[in-house]
Amino acid sequence: MTYSAAENRYETMPYRRVGRSGLKLPAISLGLWHNFGDDKRFDEQRAILRRAFDLGVNHFDLANNYGPPDGSAETNFGRHLKDDFKPYRDELVISTKAGYYMWPGPYGEWGSRKYLVSSLDQSLQRMGLEYVDIFYSHRPDPETPLEETMGALDYAVRSGKALYAGISSYTPEQTLEAARILKDLGTPLLIHQPSYSMLNRWTEDGSPNLYEALDQVGAGSIAFSPLAQGMLTNRYLNGVPADSRAAKERFLSEASLTEDRLNRVRGLNAIAEGRGQSLAQMAIAWILRDQPKGSPVTSALVGASSVAQLEDTLGALNKLDFTEEELTAIDEFAVESDINRWAQK
Repeated sequence: MTYSAAENRYETMPYRRVGRSGLKLPAISLGLWHNFGDDKRFDEQRAILRRAFDLGVNHFDLANNYGPPDGSAETNFGRHLKDDFKPYRDELVISTKAGYYMWPGPYGEWGSRKYLVSSLDQSLQRMGLEYVDIFYSHRPDPETPLEETMGALDYAVRSGKALYAGISSYTPEQTLEAARILKDLGTPLLIHQPSYSMLNRWTEDGSPNLYEALDQVGAGSIAFSPLAQGMLTNRYLNGVPADSRAAKERFLSEASLTEDRLNRVRGLNAIAEGRGQSLAQMAIAWILRDQPKGSPVTSALVGASSVAQLEDTLGALNKLDFTEEELTAIDEFAVESDINRWAQK
């Protein structure tokens, strides 16, 4: 059946400006890290993407190695684009990344110009696109000069293969230097994609911290893993279900669910119940909360395994405000928990 997008798709979703750029993103964006590889039924993927767009989620985030297998999320998304979203391409923000292992040999990962440019070409081919809206350096490379990595992002933009340049999991210091290099090249840094959640607050540390650095250079941020890989849901309040991600050791281990961490999750869940939200909804709302200078987070990047889960997550937008008392109570439990698996070693 031919897809026709809902006419009211932009009526309820808030859109936020990315730093000092002209681009806006939905407050909640859809990441295709999980659930869009070949292990997920194609019709289920289609239903999630269609419903997301109908509800105003017009930003879809990918990477070259998303699957499984690697690359399959982009290939599948390319099919969905061709079948359903081709008429709406100019309404969509599509991003992809390169930096993690993708193919054998010395040029199949990290941050060389050789790898980044080749990977972007492959991503465009898999998705059937002439350009992506945002191309990211997925992680900093300790051995490649930052000038080379940023030069590759600048080339991607100047060649028309990407409209904007982004970085992910860079420290505040690396972010400032990357932004300086890009500015000198004439391609401003648009956005940073860090992991950030109630239990993973590294972005708030340091002087300047990451958000202060981004404000300084005029870039935005999009937070990934805002639910701490599912820990900040009601999934593990009473143990580890046999069919859960933790039980299957998929990006969240059962060993990481210590009693101390689970007690924090239970404390946060009680606060969420008092607010009339699920824990996941409150965790997303907290990511997007206003602070003295406004929210430092442009968009929260979420995954969805079903339409129902997507709709429940978007319910976070119904209550984004917090009282001072609630924030104080949350801070008792929302403490750094050493779960940032993307931290630089």
